[in-house]
Amino acid sequence: MHYSRVHIESIGYELAPVVVSTAELESRLGPVYQSMGMRPGQLELLTGISERRWWEPNYPISQGAAAAGTKALAAADITPDEIDVLIYAGVCRENFEPATACAVAHRLKINPDAAIYDVSNACLGVLNGVVDVANRIELGQARAGLVVSAETAREINENTIERMVRTKSRELFVESVATLTGGSGAVAVLVVGEELSRAKRRRLIGGVTKNAPQHHNLCRWGLQSILPAAAGAVGAVGAVGKVLGVNAGALVQKGIDRGHDLAAGATALFRQGLDLGLRHVMIPFMETHAGEVLKHGVDLGHRTWSAFLTKFGWRPDHLDKVICHQVGSGHRDAVLKALGIAPEKDFSTFPFLGNMGTVSLPLTAALAEEREFLNPGDRVGWLGIGSGLNCMMLGIEW
Repeated sequence: MHYSRVHIESIGYELAPVVVSTAELESRLGPVYQSMGMRPGQLELLTGISERRWWEPNYPISQGAAAAGTKALAAADITPDEIDVLIYAGVCRENFEPATACAVAHRLKINPDAAIYDVSNACLGVLNGVVDVANRIELGQARAGLVVSAETAREINENTIERMVRTKSRELFVESVATLTGGSGAVAVLVVGEELSRAKRRRLIGGVTKNAPQHHNLCRWGLQSILPAAAGAVGAVGAVGKVLGVNAGALVQKGIDRGHDLAAGATALFRQGLDLGLRHVMIPFMETHAGEVLKHGVDLGHRTWSAFLTKFGWRPDHLDKVICHQVGSGHRDAVLKALGIAPEKDFSTFPFLGNMGTVSLPLTAALAEEREFLNPGDRVGWLGIGSGLNCMMLGIEW
């Protein structure tokens, strides 16, 4: 990817209003810690995150994305009528269909001739959207495009904490540490052609992408049946116990035992009904094999970084600053060390915003500019990675 006339004209963002400290989350996990003999403070020690933000309950994510979009347009003095493409690129969406981009476009009153669609690629979505718009600009298909996203961590965190307290499972705790780093927020990146750029800043030079899809099962977020297909009544006891707690599992076992007391036919009927019913109960889940994600993610990042430097004929010291995907302290330290980047060149927001998925990297760049970490003339690398695994790195003359 090479670009000659594409600029990131502005970045708007919306911070979720509810501040949730890691200490607060750990207080709710008290029974879990007690059962495992753990002391409070483990989450912050493992992640380096002291707080994150959540939206209010039932807050529409399209509203957050539109609020960020309004700010990006206002900062660039560009009207919704001038937008030729609007992309919603978040992991979180309001429905399977239609595209959440439609709700955002309606709120912003976007040009009726604009292309409106969603892009989904885990935490890399916004960067993919930026490249999509940049390609359209270079091809003469668009003059300006808006890439928006909003992520919400409240619901999956609430669900995970409830499951952990019910089950007190060490396995679930290990799988859920990454989930508890999640934060909420919204961002909008306005990408324009040179003729529309007033500031003539943040020129997108280009980028590279690499993948390692053999690791697509290492980090997953979605919906799953409470009971695997054809698990049978024996599997039902374990499945219900894992999700709803040991008391619920014991209740299912009691029903099976009671069926034995009545008649073989009653037992079979109970098992069939239980299997059919539970198989259609869907619950949200998120599981991350954090150690393997870090290992393979760093390897993929290193390969992408080497290709990135080669493509533009740069050395690591040629980049003045970098903005990385915001996961946690362990991820940041491992990535910077593997790529040979001095820590002082990095700007991080995860300690107080957590991991906001697709929103994290561009929102961190916006805050870095506000705090004068990124300045005109800086050569900046956006180093993005997402589960799957996919990695993209973009070079920008700030």
